[in-house]
Amino acid sequence: MTRSRIPAFGPKLSRIFLLGFLAVLGALVSPRATPQRPTDQPYVVAYYYKIKWGHDDEFLHLFKKNHWPLLKAEQEQGRILRVEAYQPTFHGEGRADWHFMTVIVYKNWNAVIDPSGREELLRRLFPDQERFHAEERRRFELLEAHWDVPLTPVALDR
Repeated sequence: MTRSRIPAFGPKLSRIFLLGFLAVLGALVSPRATPQRPTDQPYVVAYYYKIKWGHDDEFLHLFKKNHWPLLKAEQEQGRILRVEAYQPTFHGEGRADWHFMTVIVYKNWNAVIDPSGREELLRRLFPDQERFHAEERRRFELLEAHWDVPLTPVALDR
């Protein structure tokens, strides 16, 4: 049995193909929402968690034990301005079910993308790093899905 081979393209043709693909992809993106530009303004991100059936309590326990202290410490340092947590009141319709969500208001865009000092903070908050990492692994094992949604405000009065 012979395998068909995909023809190899030279580097110049590959770059042209990639640029063309990116141009087409860019044209397909909806122009409805203009992404928020990095500024010194507060920046909001929603974090969604879809938890495996029957593990809500364990997930919430691990979140409160390991992630909440970190978020509070980052809030005390000024990196985070506000943290809110939500659970849906009613059962979802199935297309985008989530079981737990946090909304974090960061000081600015740089606070979202620059984790500097976080490792040191984690070592201070959780001296038993082996246990901390094991419990964080377990927290994510309890998930069916997790996604982050950076939010762009829409001015309705303009």
